[in-house]
Amino acid sequence: MSSQPKYPQVHVQLVGEDGNAVAIIARVRRAMRNANIPQEEISQFTEEATSGDYNHLLQTVMGWVSVDLEDEEDEGYWNEIDFDEEDDEDTLY
Repeated sequence: MSSQPKYPQVHVQLVGEDGNAVAIIARVRRAMRNANIPQEEISQFTEEATSGDYNHLLQTVMGWVSVDLEDEEDEGYWNEIDFDEEDDEDTLY
């Protein structure tokens, strides 16, 4: 499978969203419709996405559209935490 999705202009957020397979398919189909992808292509995506297990679904999604893997709310979260060298292990847990 290519590292570039079939429709790189279509972006779908997965992190921080419902991870249910049906919800993922619905989110991708909606994004494809909003990007004016032809219905026959959307149907082909759906057929391929539902032809295997959950891992196959995720691989199919990544093969068809651009997947935003970072939760926008969490972006930069770790950069905001001040980890001092003086912190002892007990205060980190």
